[in-house]
Order: sequence, then C-alpha cells, then structure tokens
Amino acid sequence: MRCVMAMIQCSLLLAAAASSLVVGQAEAQQLPLEQLREVRRELAHQPRGIIANNDGCDCLYYPKDREISVQNFLDLRTTALADSQVSSVAYTTISSGFSFFTHDTNVGTVLTREPEDFGLLPNTRNATQPLIDLGSDCLKSVLDFCHANGMECFWSMRMNDTHDVAWAPDKPYLLYPPLKEEHPEWLVGAPDRRGPVGRWSSVNYALEEVRDLAFGYLEEVCRNYDVDGIELDFLRHLCYFASVASGGVATEEEVEAMTGLMRRVRAMTEEVGLERGRPILVSMRVPDSVEMSRECGLDIERWLEEGLLDILITSDYFRLNPWEYSVELGQRYGVAVYPCLTDSRVTGETRYRRKSAASYRGRAMNAWAAGADGMHTFNLFNPTSEIFRQVGDPASMATLDKLYYATAVDGLADRWLVGGERHRTLRMLAPSQPASISPGAPVRMDIMIGEDFALAREQGGEPTVTLSLELPGVSDPGSVHAGFNGHPLEGGTMADGWLDLPLQVEWIERGRNSVEVSLDESAAPAKDEWRLVWEATERPQAPWHRDPGSARTEDALQDGAMLIADRGTVSGDYHFFRYDWAIAPEEQTVVEAQAKVISGGSFVIVTNGKAQERLALYPDHIELFFNTDIRYDMDTTDNFHSYRIVSEGEDLKVYVDGELRLDATGRFVKGGTGAKQLAFGAANSTDVGEALWRSVRARFAGQACRDMLVTVNYE
Repeated sequence: MRCVMAMIQCSLLLAAAASSLVVGQAEAQQLPLEQLREVRRELAHQPRGIIANNDGCDCLYYPKDREISVQNFLDLRTTALADSQVSSVAYTTISSGFSFFTHDTNVGTVLTREPEDFGLLPNTRNATQPLIDLGSDCLKSVLDFCHANGMECFWSMRMNDTHDVAWAPDKPYLLYPPLKEEHPEWLVGAPDRRGPVGRWSSVNYALEEVRDLAFGYLEEVCRNYDVDGIELDFLRHLCYFASVASGGVATEEEVEAMTGLMRRVRAMTEEVGLERGRPILVSMRVPDSVEMSRECGLDIERWLEEGLLDILITSDYFRLNPWEYSVELGQRYGVAVYPCLTDSRVTGETRYRRKSAASYRGRAMNAWAAGADGMHTFNLFNPTSEIFRQVGDPASMATLDKLYYATAVDGLADRWLVGGERHRTLRMLAPSQPASISPGAPVRMDIMIGEDFALAREQGGEPTVTLSLELPGVSDPGSVHAGFNGHPLEGGTMADGWLDLPLQVEWIERGRNSVEVSLDESAAPAKDEWRLVWEATERPQAPWHRDPGSARTEDALQDGAMLIADRGTVSGDYHFFRYDWAIAPEEQTVVEAQAKVISGGSFVIVTNGKAQERLALYPDHIELFFNTDIRYDMDTTDNFHSYRIVSEGEDLKVYVDGELRLDATGRFVKGGTGAKQLAFGAANSTDVGEALWRSVRARFAGQACRDMLVTVNYE
C-alpha cells in the first residue's frame, strides 16, 4: 500500500532529468510536461487500497480538555492510520460556507470562531489558530505525517458546502462566513427565498467572481502546501447554479463556465507540478450519473474526455447506478475509479445495521467485484476501526462475515435536482423505502453480492448464507413465497418480524442476483384492519424512529398521553416520530390521531411517494401545509380531538371528530420526494410547538417488506 511514495520518488527523478534540458527550445519545453503527465497517469493508477476523507472537524471541534499540540491533534483521527490499509488521506480544512477555512489562508478567511459562542458543542474548542501559532496548521500537520509514513495527502475542497444554512439575519451561525454577508447577491437564494432543491446558502457558480474565488482557494493550497493532490468534492453540496436551485437544469453557458473552471484548475496544477518537479493529482467526487451531473452543471464526461481529472470518486448518500457504471466510465477514459463508501444514514433499522463493519465489508466487496481501483471512505473517522484494516484488500475480507443489502444508502437525487430520480436505475428497498407486497403483486429486487467464495475456500472458509426479509405483520412463514435466482426457497424461520431463508452457495452469482417475494391470500389484511396502532402507554417503538431533536425538544409520557414539545428556533429544533410505510398512492390510506394542542404548531405528515401533506394543528385552527388556503377555525386546546386524514390518489380529506373539515380533493399533488412516511410531532427548526398525543393509528393496503439482505457468515 505504500508503493505510491515510490512513484513520487520516481517522479522527482524524471523531473530532475527534464530540468537539465535546454529550456529555450520548444522541444525541451514540451518534454517536461509530457513526462509530468506520464508520471501523473502512473501515479493515478497505483493501488491505494483506501483514500480516507477527513472532514476536518477534529480541528474545528477539538476536545476542550485536551492540550493543543500537533501530536495530540493527529492522535484524534490520523496517527493510527499509519497501521492500516489507508494509503491516502483527503483532508478537508472545513471550507464550509465557501471561504471559511481552518488552514492558514490569505485568499479565504481563517475560521477562528469558537463553537461554544454559537451554542454548539460546549465541550470543544477551535484549534485552528493555536495550531497556526505553533508554526503549523491542520493541513500541514496531516501532510507532514502522511509523508513521514509513506502516505499521500490530498487537500479536499468542498466546492459548495452549505452547513451554514442555519444562518438568519437575526441568528448568527458559526459557519456562515463574512463573504456571504457582504455578498448576498452571490447566493442562489436567501433565508426567505428558498428553491425547491439544494440549499439557499449555496454560492452561484454562474458568477465569474465565485469561480475566480474557487480557483484562488485551490491555487493557494497547491502553491503553499506540498500536497500530492486535490480532491474537488462536488457532492458537498450538490448545488451550483440558481437555475438548478429554482427547479430547472443548468444552461449550456453555465455548463461551459464550470468546464472552463476545471480547465483552469488542471492547467494550474500542471504549472505548479512543473515548478516543484512532481505532479499534483486531481480527484473529483461527483454523482454516479453522467446525465444527472450535467443537468446540475457538471459535465463530467467532457472533463474525462479532456483529461481534466485523474481519479473519479462517485456516490454519496444517494447512488443511482451499480458500481459497474462508474468503473466502465473511468476505464473508458483511462481514469482510476474509487467508489465512495459513505456512512449510511438509513433510519428505522431493527435487527441489522448498515453502519456495521460487516455491512462495510459487503459494500466494499461489491465495489471490488465491479472492478474498482480502491475504496474512498467518507464520514468514517475512527482511525482504529477495523474497516480501515479490511475494506482496502479483498483478500483480507475473504473469510469475514458480510451483509449484502438490496439498498445500502437511501438518499434521493430529487433533493438536488427536480426530477433527479429519473436517472436512477437501482430500485430502492430499505426501512425508509419499503416495498408493498400484496397477493398477486410480488416484489422483485436485485441484490449485488460480490463475495469471492473461491478465495474464501482457499483460506479455509465455508460460509452459511441466508436471505433475510423484514416483514412486520406476517406471522406465518408459510404464507410467504420467495425465490432466489429462480430457486424456490424453503425451510424459513420467522422471529421478530424477520423471515430467514437458507441459501445454497452454488445458487449465488458474483454480481447481480434476483429475488422475488410474494404472499398468499391468507396474509392480506382485512379492509377495515388498523395495520398500525400506537397508544401512549409507551413511546413509539421500532420500526417507528425518532428525530435526534435537541436540548430544546422533549417527549414525555404523562397522564395517558405523550407530550411532544419543540421549544427552540435554531437548526435541528423539531421533534417527530416517523414510520416508513409501504403504501400505494392509488389505494386508500387512513390515518387517525388523537391530540390536544398546548401551544404553537404541531403536525401530522402523510407522504405517499408522489405527494406529501401536513395537517397543521394550531391553538385556534387547523390547516394544510401545501394547500394553505384550506383552513378550519376551531379550539384545538380545549380537549383531545380525533383528526382523521383520508387519502386516495390525488384526493385528501380531513375529518375532525367525525365531521369533514378540510377538503383537498384533487389537490394532494405537492411535496412528493419519493419518500413514503407517516410522522407526527412538533413544529420545525424556526418555529415552536407543544401538544399531547393520545394515539396514532393507520390502515392501508399492502404488506410492507421493510428490508432485504443476504448475510454471509463464516464459522
């Protein structure tokens, strides 16, 4: 894993030879650049095992009780990586808010604010200035460590990070930079002017001033730090033009402007590379869809055609295509491909966890089987984790347990591009995206399994392989019929809503495998059956899941009801319980909640995959969120009232204590993001609310298949 540094030494020798040529001759001027490019191509394709991205929070949120020193800083996330499969560290010096950095910069602004001053993480402090005062900074410290231990160091720039979106004119925020206060016209929106996708605090790359600044940030680091490469992270966050944020696609002029910036970056890295005698690699983290990327303004295929990058990193919290798509794209243009293994943010899990080492091993084996050159990890920071010592080499995982999920990450492309999900070829099935099964309507899914059983046998491994299905509400395994690659499955056992079916190794293909699940008529719910019932004798249990909330939110059982309160108005101040369901939009769905409002606003949220509506409960009235003209005045605080929401197709009606009060017939058409979820709770980030909830229940057609995976266990 350390052969990368040997190539760096080789590049130094080549550059030295080139420098002995007569610079005044045109042939001599061209040769060094060609040599630089050849070394760069060889460097890009050297095996790295793992490129580990560090988001820089070890500097910004440094433990307050720990003395600030370079070694103590490195020990937080970096030192232990020397004994791992990590060959390269991509270090992010925050770059949140576009212009704020934690390295020593003159082009940008050094972020010296203290988290505690903004009500964040009071047990931490910002180590940026103290490290600079010690004659180093976070980037130089990691860079020096990497080179001393035979590793590469990339500087990772988040091209449009918007963790500063919590800012408001009357609410200062740690990460919102002075640049944006001075130039609000450079943003794609404003706190009171938000588009349907992206985030309002994104800078608009259609402006030359913004592109010049982005280039300046990159050039300054390349000239002032001995980095081995730069990582342009376009997925933090994927919003670059006001045209896209407002619901459209990037124009030809905008696409060309971004391509022009990439050409400038490549030319600059070559110029600096010639001056210092070794190349600067360019890696980029982008969506795994050429078409979606271009509609967002990123013409990655053209960038590949023009040789503007060396390492292609794809995927984030959403993935649209199999890994083979990215590998084929990279191979077509001679570029190394590193699939990104982000931390999975799937919620509502019960028995198995996507954040487990076994899950990471399964995801990595799938990427290796697809032909990847190595792995890229994102939001994984424990330097002693076994993941950093396993996923970078298939042989080291050969006889270790693995989980192969039908869907490992469940983010939606629609969050960043209106209609972005049209570019998806991978169907999703996860607790947040359950599939609906009913008699005569089976579920068919593909599961990618990258297991190398031959390699495992060479190492003495004989696995037990199982197909596991989460089917809450099904008690009789005999009512479920499942097939795997055309083989009927028998001998299943059921416990806690999970059906486990044994598989034979010889049935499994390395790569795509098909699964089909169907139900008997006996498993179909009665038409008037309440499929989901929660009563306030306890907090909602799995598969309900609770928002993280904050110190200003609360839930508590009291007097036969549950209080849900949001008493804060900053980002993250809202409190809901959520249930991901497998409803069909065209079928009738009924939700009934008994609640008593105390103050502010509370909501019942119904999302069916195509549309969303929120029943808002205020002290003196109720109304709909996406159809604000539909309102009914009443006292919601005098007693518990029954609120029944009935939806079917594009029709939605709300009954209060049995009387029709809100009629949105033909108007249940807005707010759809592909998600299917029922939620109830208090307010949102900017508002407050408190209510008592006595019960929530629902009936709907179809049985949910909430999760599907294949487990590979070695004795």
